[in-house]
Amino acid sequence: MLDAAFKALAQMFSPPFRKILLKSAAIALLLIVVAAVGLHRALVWFAESGQAWLQTTLGLTTTTPLTVLSWMLSIAAALGIVAGSIFLMPAVTALMAGFFADAVAEEVERRHYPGDPPGHALPVVPAVWQGLQTALLAVLVYLVAAPSLLLAGVGAVIFFLATAFLLSREYFQLAAMRFHPPAEAKRLRKANQSSVFIAGLFLAAFVSIPILNLATPLFGTAFMVHMHKRLAGRASSP
Repeated sequence: MLDAAFKALAQMFSPPFRKILLKSAAIALLLIVVAAVGLHRALVWFAESGQAWLQTTLGLTTTTPLTVLSWMLSIAAALGIVAGSIFLMPAVTALMAGFFADAVAEEVERRHYPGDPPGHALPVVPAVWQGLQTALLAVLVYLVAAPSLLLAGVGAVIFFLATAFLLSREYFQLAAMRFHPPAEAKRLRKANQSSVFIAGLFLAAFVSIPILNLATPLFGTAFMVHMHKRLAGRASSP
């Protein structure tokens, strides 16, 4: 498993991967900025509307306390967007993987497995749908797990393990579906769920590193291509 991780990291600096990285990072940043700006404006509007409602309802003659409250809520909203962007990164990178998985996988197979039959490119719609499902599931899981952040270190562990599960599921199935039908790829993942989850811990650690996590679609796909080769070979051996 460490060998697979090192191979994936080493190939990330190759020229073909750099081209894919620029495209993936640009789209990921755009999505995060759009989501952050939209959510921030919604929270600011909510704070301003709440201020007007309280002033009308309570009949206050001075707006100073409410103005200060609105100002504080706006600052809290801005800080919340920054934190939210960090938690959204796994979901965004999972979505990006659906667009670039085949290009990355082809490069890995060409370099490390030239003698093996190449995988078949996934149709765009199923690949993107796989990424979208994981992204939506990630958001749902994070919303449910958000209260655990109040438990300090426990919350961070819960988020880390949830990220490992979600990303390992996403990237392994994208790699496996190049060689198997979706149902067979899912069966292979479940048959090796312990190994796949442990591999997901590497992905969770990678995506938690700011800036570097923009390369998660490349590292995750390359890493899981190696893992699939290993696990599928073990499954087919007598």
